[in-house]
Parts: sequence; C-alpha cells; structure tokens
Amino acid sequence: MNVVQPFEGIGASVRRKEDRRFLSGRGQYTDDINRPGQLYAHILRSPHAHARITGIDTAAARAMPGVEAIYTSADMASVGGIPCGWQIHNKDGTPMAEPKHPVLAEGKVRHVGDPVAVVVATTRQQARDAAEAIEVGYDVLTAAANLAQAQALGAPAVHDDVPSNLCYDWHIGEKAAVDAAFAQAAHRVVFETTNNRLVPNAMEPRSAIGDFDATTGEHTLWTTSQNPHVIRLLMGAFVLNLPESKLRVVAPDVGGGFGSKIYHYAEEAIVTWAAHKLARPVKWTSDRTEAFMSDAHGRDHVTRAELALDKDGKFLALHVQTQANMGAYLSTFAPCVPTYLYATLLAGVYATPAIYAEVKAVFTHTVPVDAYRGAGRPEASYLLERLVDVAAKQCGFDKVELRRKNFISTDAFPYQTPVALQYDSGDYFSTLDQALETSGWAGFEARRAEAKARGRLRGIGISTYLEACGIAPSAVVGSLGARAGLYEVGTIRVHPTGSVTVLTGAHSHGQGHETTFAQLVADKLGVPIAQVEIVHGDTAKVPFGMGTYGSRSLAVGGSAMDKAMDKIIAKGKRIAAHLMEASVEDVEFERGTFRVAGTDKTKALAEISLAAYVPHNYPIEELEPGLEETAFYDPKNFTYPGGCHIAEVEIEPETGRVQMVNFTAVDDVGRVINPMIVEGQVQGGVAQGIGQALLEACVYDEAGQLVSASMMDYCLPRAEDLAPVSVATHTTLCTHNPLGVKGCGEVGAIGSPPAVINAVVDALRDYGVEHVEMPATPQKIWSILHRQQS
Repeated sequence: MNVVQPFEGIGASVRRKEDRRFLSGRGQYTDDINRPGQLYAHILRSPHAHARITGIDTAAARAMPGVEAIYTSADMASVGGIPCGWQIHNKDGTPMAEPKHPVLAEGKVRHVGDPVAVVVATTRQQARDAAEAIEVGYDVLTAAANLAQAQALGAPAVHDDVPSNLCYDWHIGEKAAVDAAFAQAAHRVVFETTNNRLVPNAMEPRSAIGDFDATTGEHTLWTTSQNPHVIRLLMGAFVLNLPESKLRVVAPDVGGGFGSKIYHYAEEAIVTWAAHKLARPVKWTSDRTEAFMSDAHGRDHVTRAELALDKDGKFLALHVQTQANMGAYLSTFAPCVPTYLYATLLAGVYATPAIYAEVKAVFTHTVPVDAYRGAGRPEASYLLERLVDVAAKQCGFDKVELRRKNFISTDAFPYQTPVALQYDSGDYFSTLDQALETSGWAGFEARRAEAKARGRLRGIGISTYLEACGIAPSAVVGSLGARAGLYEVGTIRVHPTGSVTVLTGAHSHGQGHETTFAQLVADKLGVPIAQVEIVHGDTAKVPFGMGTYGSRSLAVGGSAMDKAMDKIIAKGKRIAAHLMEASVEDVEFERGTFRVAGTDKTKALAEISLAAYVPHNYPIEELEPGLEETAFYDPKNFTYPGGCHIAEVEIEPETGRVQMVNFTAVDDVGRVINPMIVEGQVQGGVAQGIGQALLEACVYDEAGQLVSASMMDYCLPRAEDLAPVSVATHTTLCTHNPLGVKGCGEVGAIGSPPAVINAVVDALRDYGVEHVEMPATPQKIWSILHRQQS
C-alpha cells in the first residue's frame, strides 16, 4: 500500500516545525548560553537626561566581593563610536549632522539610561551591587526632552557641535507643482497629528556574551540580533577595529525583534572588548526596565499635512511637514526612517499628481529612535488614512467612495509615484470590496443603533494602506545614503543521500523561517520538509548576509535560495544526462525527479546527489564533485503589499474605555507560501497596531525623565483589549522577484492604527470630534465626552 505524502510546498498550511523546541522549553536563547569561567557585566546608567560628568569614583566598588574590573570611557578611549548606517543630506546638499555616539558616555550624559560605566564581576548580583557603590558626580543641566523644547530659541544643545539640535532638513517631491495645484483647488484640508513614541518590548530582552580565545586570537559574540553579519561589520570595522576573520557573531534563537534588535548596541561592543581584556567570557542581560531606557524606541513624529482636492473630490496635491525625533544619538538606521521609508510612501494607494514632503530630524535628550515594526510606513499610512477621513468629513464626501475615487487604477501598473517609488502591481479595489463584504460594512448602522440602545457608542473605521518591503536595490539605496548593500545570500547543500541544508543570511526571530524556507525547498526540489535543515544566525557558517527586517526574508532571502536551487537543478541535469545517456537539453526536472523527456528514464534527486559525492560514474571532466550552490540576490525594486483594514469599536461613555468589537484585514502580500503563518503574522501586527492606537505611549516629563519605564506605566495590549481578527488575502504577484512574494510581517501594524482611530472618531461623531490623538486611552476619551457634556 502506497502512503500518500501530504503536500508541503508553496500554499500549504504546514505547522511550524520549530515550535516543538520552543513549546518544550528547548530553545536556546542568548541568556541560556553559559561559557566556562564566565563573568557578568552590569551597566551603570545615567539617572539624568542631561548632565556634565564631573567625576567617577570607583574605589569603593572595586573593593567589593567578586569585582573583576570596572571600566569607564577613559578606559575605553581606543574604542570607536557606534556608527550610523545611513547618511541623509539636507535640502542644500550638505550632509546631516552626525555627532559621535560613544560606547560609554564621554564628559556628558544625554538621556536617562545613557551608559556611564560597566562593572564586571563573578556573579550578576555582585556586579549590580558594585555598580550601586560607584559615585558619579553630575552637574545637572536643562534638558530638551521633546521636539518643541529642542527647537525653542535658546534650547540646550544635545551635542555641542550641533547647537541647533537639527540633524537634517530634508525634502522630496516638487514644491512648485504642489503650490500650483493648491492654487486651483476647490478644497484645502489641513490635518495635524502626533505619531506617539513606542517602546518595542520584545518578549526576550537583549543579551550579549563576549568570548576571546587567546590561542587563536578569535573573538566570539553571542547576541540577540536580527542581523549578525551587520553587527560583525559595524563592530569589527568601526568600533573595535578587529579583522572580520577574527570575529564571529552568533545570533541563536531570538525571542522577537520588531526592528529593535537590528541595531549595533553599546553592550555588544562592551562585552566583546571586556572579554579580551580579562581573557574570560563576559555576559550581560538586560532587565525589563533597563530595556525601556536602552532599546531604541519607535515612531515619535509631529506632522502637519495639507491636501488639495478638486470639486469632485479628486486629489490634486499633498504637502507634508514632519518633525522627527532622533533621540540623543543616531541609531544604526534611524536617519532613513522618516525620509526614504516614510516620505516615499506618502502617495499610498492614491493617484495624487503632486506631493512635496519636508522632514526635519531633531536631537533630543531621550533614548535614540529607530525602526519599529513597519518603520516609517506606519507613520505614512496613519497620516494619509486619517487625512482622507478628515477630508471626507470636511468636504462632504463618503469616506469609502472618496478612497475608491482616488485609487490608482489596476491597469496603471507599473505606476510611478511623485515621491520616487514605482509600484509594480496591486489591486486596491478588490481588497476594499472584499473587506467591506467581510466586515458587514453595509449593515453597520443597524449595529450602531443596537449599541446605542445599550448605552454604547459604536464606530467603524477603514484604512486602505500600502507599504514597501524588501528595501532595495543596493545601488539605489547606496545613492540615497545607505552604507551597506541590501542583497541576500542563500546556499543550498544537497547531501549525498538527498537531504538538504539551507544556509541563509536572513534571520528568524519568530517569523517561522524554518518552516517557510523548507517549504520552498520541498516545492522546488521535492524533498520532504523533515529532510530540510535551515541554518542561520552564525557568521562562521553562513556567507555574508544582511539579516531580517523590513519584511525582506522571503522576497530577498527566499529569492536568493530560489536562485541557488536553480543552480542545483542545472548541475543535477548535467549529472542526470550523463547517467541516463541523454542530452542535457532533454532532461526535465520536477519535484525531486529528473526525467528524459518522452521516455520512462528517471533518476531521483538522491541518486544524483549520491553520484555527485561518489563520482564513480560521473562527468568529472566537465563538473566538480559535490552538489552545493550559493547565490546572491539583489532586488530590482521594493515589493509593495497593500490592503484594506476595517475596525469596529464600542465606547463605554461612563469610563471612556474603547472596546474592540471586530477587525477585518484583507491584505495583498503577493504569493502566499504558508497561509497559517501569514494569518499569525497579520494577527500579531494588528495586535501591535491596536496597542499603539489605544494604549501605548512612551512618556517623558519636562526634565527628560522616562515616566513610562516599566510595565506598570506602559500599557501593552492584553487579550481583553483585542478583538477577533478576520484575515484574508487577495493576491497580485510581485513582478520582479522569482517567487512573486511581497512580504507580510508588518502589514498588520501598518494598516490597523488608522482604522482603529477612524473607528473611534466615528463613534464620537455626535460629539463634534474630528480627531483623537493616539493612544485613545479611556482617560482621554472620558475627558472628551465630559468636556462635550459640560
């Protein structure tokens, strides 16, 4: 009896193969790793947002039990500053201000949590106790803790060499065309908003272990990173001046990243440097409060937007002015987030003829701000989708029909936007119609009336969004200021008996790569998923790769794997042709079998791979033994997922609490490799978007103190804050990568915040409310209702 194997290829909802070790507690995260003779580091951080360091007395701390060493900036004078990976130029062509970002504070501290000293001791508690005994003299100075303070006349300078606190003043688009369009507009709509600052809060706090082998001169860093090769490059070349051949970076299992683990952090350099100095491994692990004041934050924009429309509601022009908070230092990719990842998305799904955007990036005495799930695209989508709702209300248009009227037509692709990007494919009408039907949009007013009878305010909100994924190509981003290539690598190693090892420069921190990448192999090479191993996260094993962020894993990393499999198949055909005494041109391959066309002559992949490694009957004069191929893939363009999200909420007037009732997400993520994983990614992103819209806010007071520095003060969404999420897809294929994929990891966090706030505003329509800033907390909503009633 033949056993039929279940289909495991592209399109199958295969259960995640990596979950067995995670659910059984057998994952290996950085903090699970312990090296022989290991010491522990504790970072002493500044309690002040802005202060001059007048002295550091470590004598008492050095005498405490277990203390092996204490280091300050003076001890690390030979260590370079943490580099920024992207340079932006001002409107006049001059480069942005790029002040030094020291590993340990030099002379001044510039935000609460700025690292001042590091204690290395036998135990973690001994290191912590000794750090408390260090006496630091601070001359406390006035802080510029927000954008308004930092740009006020006479504001304290975050960096002495940047007295204006202005990092850059950048623009994109044609101002003259925008001005001309506004001059003839029938409607002009102005909208101002703040995109609230967020703390990433990955499940696993950051951790790092440095080790040094004196016999070989090799350094090893284990770290919670989304891109170990980038960390090796930045830390080796610019901070510690180590040859890459002597520096290995390993990112084992990583418990969530959301962008916050892309960057090169000071702690990685500190433990690597200290391990060399002490000739013993040094380990550091963040606690949660430390993470609040050391992990890069997200968002934090203040924006004024103006939309010009003709009398029929067609968009004529858009003018956007944004101030973006950079925090105290430039994090690795921070400069590109409010520019090339934000302003270039201001066309959204709309055929707006003219767009002009101006972005000022400002230093403040706060934690550095960088990419967070979506990175610029959520900020752009939120601005656009709120602006369209405001325009519909002010100008008397239906908010759904106003969107539909201005969509880029399906036959217009490839579509060149006024802000640099060219979209390759999309069908915004179909995702809209599907979402309207699934959400029961047509019957909403009946549900509103029923809720009103129960004393509840019910609202519905819509968001038709677009994002850009798989940032590329390298030559283009290089011309825009990127200081790295943005290709990806894939190696396919077919073993003698036909099992496969895949080496990828992409990194998994929750996305399910060990499953989806294996599905690509199963689909193309016909190898059962159980016989496919995915290797990532180790610079000693994987060729140079760029890691995972910006929903690039399948679009870029998967495409590199696909190219490598093409090479495997091409070589396999030559071996098969020799074995079957046929012409190479006559050999076909489909899911694990080589066949001579028109005959019953076949060879299985395992037979070909065995011949490659045991070349007794092999075209040795033509081919090298072995069956392993490597390919690099540099994308031709971004990919452009998009879709429609619809949120339905109820507000309890007595408390102001917003309850999510229902959420519909219809997304075009290109070809779907694993529908179950796509659904999970969308649901997770929606949960984060709801968190931003209703609950989360990173708050600093006027003195620069981080008020929301713990889970007691920073409100993450809980199960009761969410709603059932109906997830569906409508596919248009990406036209320029071999898989047709677009990316799904960030769509939920991009489309959901404006849909939720649009629903909240709709629920408050009878109170004359046009806008509610995120987060729409119960206190904020209650205050609005109370003010309206009094």
